[in-house]
Amino acid sequence: MAERHNLAVRQFHLGWFLGNSYGVHGWNQPWSGVDAREWAQPDLHIELARALERACFDCLLLEDSLFVPDNYGGSMDFYLERALRAPKNDPLPLVPLIAQATKHLGIVPTISTSFYPPYLLARLIATLDLMSKGRVGCNFVTSTAERAAQNFGLDAHLEHDLRYEMADEFVDLVAKLWSSWDADAIVADGETGMFVDPAKVRAIDFKGRFFSSRGPLNTARPAQGRPVLVQAGGSPQGKAFAARHMDVVVAALGTVAEMKTFRDDMRKRVAAEGRDPDSCKVLFVVSPTLGETNEEAEDRAARRQAQRVAAPEVSLAMMGSLTDIDFSTFDLDAPLAELTTNGQQGTLKRFLAQGRTLREVAANYRFGFEDAVVGSVERVADVMEEAMEQVGGDGFMFNGPLSRRYVADVTDGLVPALQKRGLVRTAYADAHFRDNLFAF
Repeated sequence: MAERHNLAVRQFHLGWFLGNSYGVHGWNQPWSGVDAREWAQPDLHIELARALERACFDCLLLEDSLFVPDNYGGSMDFYLERALRAPKNDPLPLVPLIAQATKHLGIVPTISTSFYPPYLLARLIATLDLMSKGRVGCNFVTSTAERAAQNFGLDAHLEHDLRYEMADEFVDLVAKLWSSWDADAIVADGETGMFVDPAKVRAIDFKGRFFSSRGPLNTARPAQGRPVLVQAGGSPQGKAFAARHMDVVVAALGTVAEMKTFRDDMRKRVAAEGRDPDSCKVLFVVSPTLGETNEEAEDRAARRQAQRVAAPEVSLAMMGSLTDIDFSTFDLDAPLAELTTNGQQGTLKRFLAQGRTLREVAANYRFGFEDAVVGSVERVADVMEEAMEQVGGDGFMFNGPLSRRYVADVTDGLVPALQKRGLVRTAYADAHFRDNLFAF
């Protein structure tokens, strides 16, 4: 099967979704080296970025969150003792370091539309895009945690749908701020003594329901015109928001059938907004387990699954931090009733579909396409090729345990197998992230 190559399959894109971002990675796991002691240093992230660029990935997405969870057992203790989501540094300072260490890779930090001032965000991302010569994107989240809202002065978090209404207006505003300078506003004409043509810079006088800004930005238009916009919400409101604004949607789904349904739905939504469906890429989270042989990979996957079964509280604590539900108060073996949340609604729905009881859900806890991608690089390349053939595109976002060994498994093992089949790029054709993203 490894020799089968369907030339009708278009090339697809690759990104890396770095969960826990600028936090602690693999501190009590093999192959983590000095990362536990040096977690606050940028070296591991810079090495990751260089490896991704060597493998011609489109981008590195840096997840973020703004709170110390206390959702499991009503205490921060469980999370702090295990370094689950805390401590975590702000990932934005990593962006210029990664940009300086690479030449082509797109870099996508995460910001919260619920708490970040739009003008500050527009100026910051424009600055980073100019510094990187057009390689920055922005992952928009509405934030879901009550504790995060309390860190920013709110007694309780805004209601789920209202957060998306705010996000809609937020993106409208930052896009107008990025356009407040024409692309050719800077003339730097030594003979006339004019650096900026005043006729090509204008106020925007934006007044909305949630935000207002006079503008213009006090820096130039981003190098890409508009940095690449990314979003990962799976609720109906999240998908509607993405259809109106986003260049990339990240989806964490467990089966090829779910992936196809999601992509078909997103393309219909994008078209209904008057946009070309090809103007919004859908990248699916994939977490392969690789080995030199299928048996070696299957053994690794079995050991990881045994850990999940033995410690369901870890999975439930992670689920709780995303949904603002304390699963420690539930009977692990009782049939699950319907649950609601003001947190990540799409995530909760997907989790609860993975079992009849919480014990089953914890054992089946997955974040994306995982169970089908276990094996040698050839077997996994087969599965990824067939998945994209059935889904129709557009690519994958890798997510897995951040260690130098795992990164090498993917970038120096799996990706070359995909490249040999002509499924992913072997060189960057363009200077800007946006142009590489829409090259195919």
